Amino acid sequence: MQNVTLIGIDLGKHSFHVHCQDKSGRAILCKKFSRAKLMDFLAGLPSVTVVMEACAGADFMARRIVAFGHDAKLISPQFVRPFIKSNKNDFVDAEAIGEAASRPSIRFVQPRTEAQQAMRALHRVRGSRVRDKFKTTNQMHAFLLEFGISMPIGAAVIKWLSTVLAENELPAYLAQLLMRLPAHYLYLVEQIAELETALEQALSRDETGQRLQTIPGVGPITASVLSSQLGDGKQYGCSRDFAASTGLVPRQYSTGGRNTLLGISKRGDKNLRRLLVQCARVFIQRIEYQSGSLAEWVKAQLERKHSNVVACALANKMARIAWAITTRKTVFER
Repeated sequence: MQNVTLIGIDLGKHSFHVHCQDKSGRAILCKKFSRAKLMDFLAGLPSVTVVMEACAGADFMARRIVAFGHDAKLISPQFVRPFIKSNKNDFVDAEAIGEAASRPSIRFVQPRTEAQQAMRALHRVRGSRVRDKFKTTNQMHAFLLEFGISMPIGAAVIKWLSTVLAENELPAYLAQLLMRLPAHYLYLVEQIAELETALEQALSRDETGQRLQTIPGVGPITASVLSSQLGDGKQYGCSRDFAASTGLVPRQYSTGGRNTLLGISKRGDKNLRRLLVQCARVFIQRIEYQSGSLAEWVKAQLERKHSNVVACALANKMARIAWAITTRKTVFER
């Protein structure tokens, strides 16, 4: 095994398929391992490059592999798929991962730290609670509307529900069900408040997140998502690369020397893109209270373009500013 230079691993829940190759690309070993056996196998190897798909558990595996002295790299699954030959199985996937990693132009994914993974988990749980909160009020509106009762849009139904049930005759079991939903709604509101408190506490210990909050329109939620996404920012060659990874650049469909630019590509993390666009809209809504070169640029754009176009352009610029602040360890200056 001294000739092994590259290892492709197809990750699984309990089993891991390994494809080892030498510097010429010739297969040396194809074997299936359990999690414990794989750790023992990697611990006994000299320093090599280990490549995996960026999927569930890949960040944890990358940190363990780096601890053994190896170079761990992650590849997006969409870049591995073209290298799968003929029928698909786990060993073929592992071979395709190794072949994709050997291409000089391939792009890799930066493994996340434990703190970044924990922050992303916190945001996902909060997002789930927010969606459940809106689903609860929507259910109440829908059930009442089925019996000809129309209520104001939003959470006002919580306040007036008991009065509406007293004034209208509804089936007893439906009335009991509706009275349970406000309690569930209040429980979700409490859970969201607790998660936001935990988020603010984690952000107070994050220097990068504190610097990102100096960007106009960027609050704690967006700053923490940007911090967990960027890390140190060195995985991106420039600010344009990070903005492109968020999908805030025009999608190109050019051929025959004729350049055709379409709408934004919508690649990458859609939650981060949504937050950046929302921050841009907040900045535009309060543009008369803003000052500085960024505000002047936005005002000039609004005179010539639709506000939706300007919002996407400003979100792109905010992403570039966030990258610059992260890599240079500075703050936004108006």
